[in-house]
Amino acid sequence: MKELVVISGKGGTGKTSLVAAFASLAQGKVLCDADVDAADLHLILDPQIQESHDFESGHTAVINPDACIGCGLCRELCRYDAIDENFQVDPVCCEGCGVCFYLCPENAIGFPVNTCGEWYISDTRFGPMAHARLGIAEENSGKLVTLIRRQGKELAQNKKFDLLLTDGPPGVGCPVIASLGGASAVLIVAEPSVSGRHDMERVAQLAAGFRIPAMVCINKFDINPEQGKAIESIAAQKGIAVVGRIPYDPAFTKAMVIGKTLLEYDNHCEGAGAVKSIWKTVEKQLMI
Repeated sequence: MKELVVISGKGGTGKTSLVAAFASLAQGKVLCDADVDAADLHLILDPQIQESHDFESGHTAVINPDACIGCGLCRELCRYDAIDENFQVDPVCCEGCGVCFYLCPENAIGFPVNTCGEWYISDTRFGPMAHARLGIAEENSGKLVTLIRRQGKELAQNKKFDLLLTDGPPGVGCPVIASLGGASAVLIVAEPSVSGRHDMERVAQLAAGFRIPAMVCINKFDINPEQGKAIESIAAQKGIAVVGRIPYDPAFTKAMVIGKTLLEYDNHCEGAGAVKSIWKTVEKQLMI
């Protein structure tokens, strides 16, 4: 089984629209939305949830007022000023270190696990999908990304599919790192701009650190061909395959607004032709 992770140095490059278009072209695959902080692949694919599970990670201290004698030891020990003068714990400030829990002389502090979000196994019109939703202001998105990818791989193995198509998070932080480990290849979606060039270089360096073969495609290439060619030049220097150029095409946005992939909306537009050509090249690179 191969896993293709589609990533970008920042949000808004068209990464999810491209993954959705690939979903309509690829055969024998499981889809995975690993952008758990701002998941939006479901807006296009309209998944029908088959399984729903809580995502639990980390702990937050809770003080039992009936057992607390107000000695103040927990406040003195707390490194994050998470306990106020009324011995109430601020869950935003609490880092779950557990010091107060272990050292409270009255055993008045509980340390329950946090429910940070939910993850799902769903059916879509293009096949099964693993996806998740992280709670507002919750942390541990890297752990949730790892969980979602594992569920996607298990689903693909159970169904004997040979491809996991993953919509990765943007940027170069912890969620992106969690999305790359063990992947077969990454496809970097870049924008033809100065910042887009730097974003591509950063995420390419990250992929190189994992020794994962990288490819790059440039979205909206015709908006700034000079910067697009500069990105292609940098990719060539780094040994990264350039798999195609996608022209600016309003059909991408129009399709997204009505919850369709580009190829469902207009299979013959200029953007659709570029996407189909890129997917053929990606298939050859992955040998699927």
